[in-house]
Order: sequence, then C-alpha cells, then structure tokens
Amino acid sequence: MTVTSIAALETPCLLLDQAKLADNIARMTQSVTRLGVQLRPHLKTAKSAKVGVLATQDHKFGITVSTLREAEYFADHGFKDITYAVGLAPGKLDRAAALIARGVDLKVLADTVDAARAIADHGAAFKLLVEIDCGDGRAGVSATGQTLLEIADCLSGSKAARLDGVLTHAGHSYGVNDIPKIQQIAEDERQAVVHAAERLRTAGHAVNTVSAGSTPTALFSQDATGLTEYRAGVYVFFDLDQQSRGVCQTQELALSVLATVIGHNRESSKILLDAGGLALSKDIGANAFRPEVRYGAVVAVDGPALNDVYVTSVSQEHGHVKVTDPALFQRLPVGSRVRILPNHVCMTAAAYPVYNVTDGDTLIDQWDRCNGW
Repeated sequence: MTVTSIAALETPCLLLDQAKLADNIARMTQSVTRLGVQLRPHLKTAKSAKVGVLATQDHKFGITVSTLREAEYFADHGFKDITYAVGLAPGKLDRAAALIARGVDLKVLADTVDAARAIADHGAAFKLLVEIDCGDGRAGVSATGQTLLEIADCLSGSKAARLDGVLTHAGHSYGVNDIPKIQQIAEDERQAVVHAAERLRTAGHAVNTVSAGSTPTALFSQDATGLTEYRAGVYVFFDLDQQSRGVCQTQELALSVLATVIGHNRESSKILLDAGGLALSKDIGANAFRPEVRYGAVVAVDGPALNDVYVTSVSQEHGHVKVTDPALFQRLPVGSRVRILPNHVCMTAAAYPVYNVTDGDTLIDQWDRCNGW
C-alpha cells in the first residue's frame, strides 16, 4: 500500500470499515449456524480474496460466485470449493472445465434440458445443480414440473458429469420491507427446493446439495429443515437497499464512497460532488421504501453529522446534492470531503479496483478485487 492516510486518497474511491465488515460476517455466520446448515458466502458482492478469507473463516467452507472470472480469481487465491451460481452457457464449458482440471470442486447450474445435455456430453467432471424457481421469476424450473426430472435424467448416462443437487434463490425477498413477509418468503424458498430434492430422490437420483438463500432469508429464516446450505452475499457490506427493508441498520453499512465537493451552484441550489453515475451506479433500489435516498446518503467524513443530505441526481461524473438549507454551502466548502452510502453496494463496488480498508478514521490497508467476466 502506497497511500497511508484517507486524506491522501484520490476521489472517488471506496472506504471499507473493517470492524463493521467483521461484525456483519459474524452476524450471518451465527444466523446460519443457528439454523443448523452450512454457509456458502456469495462473493459476487465483494469479489475480494481478503473478504473471502474472512467470510469463510479461512477456507472452512465453500464459496459462491457469479462469473467465471470470479471463479478463476478465487481459485488463484486458494479457494477450491466453488459454486458458479449462474446458468452455464455451452460456450463457457471449456473455460469451466479448465477450473476442474486445476483441482477446483466446481458446481454449475442448469435450468434447461439443452444446457444439461451439453454439460453431460462435454466430458469434464461437472457437478450439476438444477436451478429451481421459488417465486422470484428470474431463472429456474418449477419444483413440481417435469423439466426438473428431464434435466436430472440427462446426467444419468454421462461418463464424467453427475447430478449434485438443487439450488434456488429468493430474490423476491428484496421486494418487501416487513420481517414476517421475509420469513414467509424464506419458508416458501425452503419448501420449493426441498420438494424438488425429494422428487429427484424418489425418481432414483442422488441429491447431495440442497441450496437456498439470499441475505434477507438467510438472516430471518425460522426453519432450514431439508437444506444443506445457505448462500448470501450483500450482508458482508450491507447497503441502503437492505437498510430500507429493515434487514440492517444504517450504522452497519461497512462500505461507502469517498467523494470531494467540486462545485457550488447557488442559483440551482446544488452542491456538486465528483462521484456521479459511474462512481455510484444508477441503481436506486432503496427508493421503493425510502424515495428520499435517491442515489445515496451523504454523510460526514469528520465533524458534525449531516442530516437528510442525499445525492439527488447524477450525471456521468457529477453527483448533485440538492440544498434546502443554505448553511450547507458553508458546511461543505469546495474541496471538502464526504462519504456516500450506496443504494446497491454490489453495483457501486464494481466501479473500483481496490478497497481502502479503515479502522475508524485510519487507513490501514488496501485490498484488491476482481472485475469483469
């Protein structure tokens, strides 16, 4: 690390509070342990080996990724038990097989018969998880439909690949802000994937993995009977999207964007920041339940707290802060710095190559992350 203080950092950049990160990881680990199943952290949020080591208690359990680039990166850093939790396209089979040849225990997904046949016929020792739609409506097959069994049958004659189990994701748990509703979605998620596993076993297929999870359902589930693991990812950092749904508190948000005030437009009652749409992303998921948040909450780096200050609009490299109290111009002069709490931390972090890790107000390290596909 060449930069030794927050004041010397060029903006915009990411600040990661190490203590909050550790607390968030401990909270999820305790929640899943309480349920009696294994945690398989989804590292698509962090994309960082340093975070991965903490989230897995130094490689004690496997991880989840969403790109082959992530899988390769984590394999390079000693992670050998990896679930690639996105449908595997036939054109990526050779690249995925290369990971298996390196000794990676790679689980892959399919939700169509054609994809399953391609996996079965490839010749590599793929472990297939059939993706189940538990109500999110994004991907997966019905737990009660015939396609589930047809996909499993494709693996029966394969010389190398085999069926490993079933996987689902309750992405629709992000659509509610009521804990009892999250708990019901968690139960629906569990029932769907467990029922799929039972049907496969009844049809004569071995099922080792019964995987479920999202950050809300893993934290608030009341019953994990029949599951083998929970996957969750955004919990390592949390964000305003999760805070707006009651999943976490603002003080638990571990990641923020450090930005600089670059202009005052008093005629338009705006303060301009050097963190715009590319630095923050244009995801405004928290707006469903907290419309005032817009593109992020602006908080102080030091000094008195800022109350109800938000990035109200963005252009490519400008963050616009609408000023309702003219005293804010004096509070935030040009050249001063602020932190921005992001809407969707997965999207925001993707713009940056490193995390600037802090202990309180002290910069203590820089951690790399991978990007791309």
